[in-house]
Amino acid sequence: MQSSGPAGGVVPAAFLDRDGVLIEDVGYPHREDQLRFLPGAADAVRRLNGLGYMCVIVTNQSGVARGMFSLAQMEAFNALIVRRLAARGGIIGAVYACPYHAEAVDERWRHPDHPDRKPNPGMILRAIAEHRIDQTRSFLIGDQPSDLEAARRGGIPGFRFDGGDLDAFVRDLFGT
Repeated sequence: MQSSGPAGGVVPAAFLDRDGVLIEDVGYPHREDQLRFLPGAADAVRRLNGLGYMCVIVTNQSGVARGMFSLAQMEAFNALIVRRLAARGGIIGAVYACPYHAEAVDERWRHPDHPDRKPNPGMILRAIAEHRIDQTRSFLIGDQPSDLEAARRGGIPGFRFDGGDLDAFVRDLFGT
């Protein structure tokens, strides 16, 4: 068993934004025909798994709050992503999605500044607590300033991915 770090966790995590990092951001994707992985996505997840990282998706999903799709559709789409990555050897350990937004059309999802909505660190902090993640060895890869700010507020390094091959990006992070 791995030794526990100062944060009490036993496994480091690679927190990954969804749209724009793992999959193409086609504007509120939620249907199977909209699922297009970015180059190297499955390879990057598989590489991170091989390096001992639990991969955790953290994603703002205001499409639910905006009435564009239901919570069930969002959950089904996230499950599809997890299954397709697993079929390619990349294991996602957990998915955290925030459906809240300040301008929600559905009152259930309206919140002026939900703790889970990036740039707030709620999804990261919940994952750390719920999965015994070693915060001191974890990091986030995102494509937006709000992703990097959530990482900073969550006490982990954040790396900006501007597109291209995600596996090459991860390889460069680790110098391998």
